[in-house]
Amino acid sequence: MTISITPLAGKPASALSGKRSGILALTLTCLLTCMSASAQQPPAQQATITPAFRDAELTEIIDAVATITGKTFIVDPRVRAQVTIRSSTPMTPDAFYQTFLSILQVHGFIAVPSGDNIKILPDANARQIPGNDLPGSVNPDSDEVVTQVISVRNINAAQLVPVLRPLIPQNGHLVAYPASNMLIISDRANNISRIMRIVQRLDQAGDEEIEIVRLENASASEIVRVVNALSQGAQQQGEAPGMQAKLVADDRTNSVLISGEKGQRLRLKGLVMHLDTPLESGGDTQVRYLNYADAEQLAGKLKEQVTGITQAPAGAPGGAAGAAAPAAAQDRNTTIWADKQTNALVITAAPKMMRQIMQVVDKLDIRRAQVHLEAILVEITQQRAAELGVNWAIFSEEEGTTIPIGTFNQSVGGTSIGSLASAIINPDVLESGNVSLPTGLTLGAGLIEEGGLNFALLLRALRSDGSSNILQTPSITTLDNEEAEIKVAQEVPFITGQYTNTGTTNQGAVNPFQTIQREEVGNILKITPQINEGTAVQLKIEQENSDLTQGVQGAVDLITNKRTISTTVLVEDGGVIVLGGLISDSANEGEARVPILGSIPILGELFKTRNGNKTKRNLMVFIRPTILRDGVDAAIETNAKYNVLRNQQLQRKKGKVTLLPGERQPLLPPIEDLSKYADPTAGAEAPTPGTSREMPPPAETQPLPEQTPPPDQPRP
Repeated sequence: MTISITPLAGKPASALSGKRSGILALTLTCLLTCMSASAQQPPAQQATITPAFRDAELTEIIDAVATITGKTFIVDPRVRAQVTIRSSTPMTPDAFYQTFLSILQVHGFIAVPSGDNIKILPDANARQIPGNDLPGSVNPDSDEVVTQVISVRNINAAQLVPVLRPLIPQNGHLVAYPASNMLIISDRANNISRIMRIVQRLDQAGDEEIEIVRLENASASEIVRVVNALSQGAQQQGEAPGMQAKLVADDRTNSVLISGEKGQRLRLKGLVMHLDTPLESGGDTQVRYLNYADAEQLAGKLKEQVTGITQAPAGAPGGAAGAAAPAAAQDRNTTIWADKQTNALVITAAPKMMRQIMQVVDKLDIRRAQVHLEAILVEITQQRAAELGVNWAIFSEEEGTTIPIGTFNQSVGGTSIGSLASAIINPDVLESGNVSLPTGLTLGAGLIEEGGLNFALLLRALRSDGSSNILQTPSITTLDNEEAEIKVAQEVPFITGQYTNTGTTNQGAVNPFQTIQREEVGNILKITPQINEGTAVQLKIEQENSDLTQGVQGAVDLITNKRTISTTVLVEDGGVIVLGGLISDSANEGEARVPILGSIPILGELFKTRNGNKTKRNLMVFIRPTILRDGVDAAIETNAKYNVLRNQQLQRKKGKVTLLPGERQPLLPPIEDLSKYADPTAGAEAPTPGTSREMPPPAETQPLPEQTPPPDQPRP
């Protein structure tokens, strides 16, 4: 049968005062009923309690415990607390009493047995009040106050006090009795049980057996000296005499004798056997073949490293300098040189220095990541220009003269009425190139007679539109932290000086002389990538894009457009970042007219010429880095670029070359798809040398025969 106790809580004292006796009576009635029912039931069954209290007074909990367990409690007036306990599992009266002790511990009170009574007191009185003293066994699940004496056999009990004191609460008590090497402790039973288990683990007996370790490679005296130097101060740390291990060297048999506790012996034996190892293969001289680093460059750096290590510090104490002298003398005998043909290092050094050098080489001789860089240059230009004007001339040819009386001669579209008249009169002017035929719309009118007044009128109109869309994507691949340069340019000659030398030896012949300097015009990209932690890449960039604004007619008065960018940026792997750009929108208008006459409305149009032009230019430069950390990444990037060119060739007309029977269009062979192979260092199967596993060719073409011989066969 189960009893559920749920007293009212959170109500005023006046509200509870009238009900307290009723609750107790109801509880006692239930208890008597349960006792009578349990008397009629078999002895194996026992009544259980399911407590449920919320913000109840501690004194009410004490009353319930006293009623259920039949114990008598004497409560100190200072015992006051609000208690909340919830349980969904029924418990026996003994378990309910243990729960009650835990409640007292949580709120800082103790239950001290005194004859048939139990006193409820604050924790501060635990040391002075006798309780369950020196029990035969300590219940590890109980919260009652217990005083216990623990005997320590192998180690000093006083040395355990500072170790165990942090595990004892403030109201507990722990002291050592040196005369009998015992510990006296007063605390809760569960905590004392834990302390007893800890002391039992620490209080281990020493094993004074002697073990003999015979050495094969090292000197017994040297090994003992090294190990004893490591074990100095063990006795100062408070070890018992039986816990101290000892090492003695026997030079006659080159053996080490070890005595002490078993764990200490095993530790020292493992250390001695590790020190008794032979030197690495090669003795004091080793040959290290490098996989990625340059042997000549690395040898110079290692020599500088060894020189810095072997330099003795200035002003060192005499004792320290004397102790370090033998080691420094050995380090000064270190030699390092590089063999260029095999890209190997030949190192002669003492074992300690050899290990240091090999550790440095291991860190430096690694495969470095590569960075594939693409610069994107986009330039879009639009130009519009218009010219409109009138030219006229009035002249007389009387008496064979051609003296003009009046003229308005203004070039429109590169041609004026005067230049046209010269071309008509003298056609040889056109052949000289000084006068060009007019472009655009030309309308003319006039009257030309041998005598009298003549006139000519010319109307010229010209409109021109131009646009350009330039996309350039130079790309380059380089190692991490290595400067790379790609240059796609022409060397254009520029005249830097000229003079004419009239020689006396050549009978007055003129000897012209010019000095010409050739400048590179095109795309030049210098870049140094640095891969940072994660996927970011720092780029130091120098970008130049230049071109000529006119055809190369000569090396005089050439105009070069140059755009340069020098910057350092940080961009993610595979990301695109803008380096710089120019967006310009310009409009120019011009007008030439005759003073006063050109300002007359409508009529003034005959005395003026107008021109206008508008230019829009968008120029942007972008950069995109791609990190190639291994051969697979490099193969993927290479295959992509290779296949772009091959696909462009496949899209062209196939078949024989026109007028050349038997000749075919050139076509790149299919490239081996290395992207489907994993990194060989990761354990994946690499392709067998001499074999080819190619990508499937496009459907419209047949695969070309394999032209590359296996590596073990000579090329034809």
